[in-house]
Amino acid sequence: MVTQGDPAEAFARIQARHPRCVWLDGGGARDWSRRRSILGWLDDDDVSLTYDAGRREVTRHAGGRSVVVGDDPFAVLEAELADGRPSDQWFGYFGYAARPDLPAAPDPDLPDAVWLRPSSIREYDHPLVERPLHLSGAAPPDKRGNHRSTGDSDGLPSDYAAAFTRVQEHLRAGDSYEVNLTHRVRASSPLTPAAAYLRLRALNPAPYAGFLQHDVDGARAWLLSSSPERYALVDEHRMLETKPIKGTTARGGTPAEDAEARERLASDPKYRSENLMIVDLLRNDLATVCEVGTVEVPALMEVESYASVHQLVSTVRGRLRDEVTTVGALRSLFPAGSMTGAPKLRTMQIIDDVEATPRGAYAGAFGWVSGDGRADLGVVIRTLLTTGGCEEYVLGTGGGITVASDVAEEWAETEWKAARLLQAINP
Repeated sequence: MVTQGDPAEAFARIQARHPRCVWLDGGGARDWSRRRSILGWLDDDDVSLTYDAGRREVTRHAGGRSVVVGDDPFAVLEAELADGRPSDQWFGYFGYAARPDLPAAPDPDLPDAVWLRPSSIREYDHPLVERPLHLSGAAPPDKRGNHRSTGDSDGLPSDYAAAFTRVQEHLRAGDSYEVNLTHRVRASSPLTPAAAYLRLRALNPAPYAGFLQHDVDGARAWLLSSSPERYALVDEHRMLETKPIKGTTARGGTPAEDAEARERLASDPKYRSENLMIVDLLRNDLATVCEVGTVEVPALMEVESYASVHQLVSTVRGRLRDEVTTVGALRSLFPAGSMTGAPKLRTMQIIDDVEATPRGAYAGAFGWVSGDGRADLGVVIRTLLTTGGCEEYVLGTGGGITVASDVAEEWAETEWKAARLLQAINP
């Protein structure tokens, strides 16, 4: 049943009263995404799951008790779904280190996965709103104290430059075709997570916008998403769809400059080669879980425009094999190839070696999974995270590196990708 009213007003009340809650925010939807908000909250007896990759422990929280129940969040969520009802809905995220069998550094501060099963859910429909275009949103972020290292005289941090050089060595050695090089930014803010999210959704509306709060002693996490990228959709016909983004450029400052930026993104050989590599990776990933002959690419390298960026987006689709469960498919595809590079495993090993900071939830997947087999999750990008302590926020930013990449250009890209997030928490 759809509830009437403004979900933002309801969110403010629910978030203040319930330490475990979630808002999947459909207000910034595209034509391929649902225009519906889902607000859910947990009572004391309701179940939530958290994962600590450092200890390899999945903890089940319910009735005021927290009990370790496993070492793989995918397996535990699968078991909870199997024991539940087809109508059950779980909401949450898998962080980048959520698969214990893959090389990824655990997050020392935040859970590496959080999943909630709310007993109370409200749904709201959003009308399609034409939002005014603010081309000034491409300004670079304020760098004061936001990167952990000291840069050189040109403003390029020395640790990023060193990591870029090591990535280039691996690329030229043939270890990888592309490496998604990222780093973590820290920033303090006077805003609470709820206030920061309301600013973020206004500044950067997105198909996978959303807010998650898990305020339990020992497992505190807030996730504020404005992600534009689909990780995986599984529909009622067991069709699996991904929409990888590879190729991003800032919006122009005038309509003419904006049109030029859009055309440059669509035609640039570097962007197109990056996108094609990830499409091929996703075709291979889907082939491991889908029926033979069903994997297709119905849309290749289409440009989508958002408040501050243009992005090159493809669609890869296939039908799940009968023996493959939804959570099994989500695990097999994890993490998103657009956030690793290709080939995936070897490139993740390179990432684990060269990146100086853990990714945490960044580069993971956030959304919902239903007991009837349906699911819809976005890639965790353009996302703020916090433990709620003194309102210190972390965010991940980065981009794909190839042998044709320029270190200064790549660093600049990471900065304007983070700009809207930093703007949201620094009013």
